[in-house]
Amino acid sequence: MKGLSGKEMKIVSSLELEGKRFFKKSDIKKFFKTKNELNVYIHKLKQKKRIVKINKDKYYLIPIQAFEGKWTEHPFIIIDEIFNGKHYYIGGKAAAHYWGLIDQIPREIDVYSTKRQGKKEILGIKICFKRIRKENMLKSVKRKIKAHPFIIATKLASKKWS
Repeated sequence: MKGLSGKEMKIVSSLELEGKRFFKKSDIKKFFKTKNELNVYIHKLKQKKRIVKINKDKYYLIPIQAFEGKWTEHPFIIIDEIFNGKHYYIGGKAAAHYWGLIDQIPREIDVYSTKRQGKKEILGIKICFKRIRKENMLKSVKRKIKAHPFIIATKLASKKWS
């Protein structure tokens, strides 16, 4: 892994001190004079694998304490951050496992959304996005993991995957 420059170290340290693992460009713009300079540093940090792009305007900070740059967050938290906390729910075998209906830990997490579809891998987590209609969003409940809220299919709706 490549070392960090002084300015990159200042950015990463500042985010860690504030406890921000998920951040936006607006959170670090105070370190730069121009938008172009900001974008250059974002690009450098991505190349050095210190940040990962989560959605169109949000990034995940790999903390300094990460061994050889390997680090991950709970998958449900990452999914919630991808969707900014709305218009999705976690379903499939991941939901069945969460509710204790199956013992097997799924290799891929099914996420039902009104906005996205397709497959993506973020921080080693395989996510399969499936598009649904708004009226099907009623089959979900809000829960918390590590004091972070996320939306998951209800226990009753999850029984079909067990």
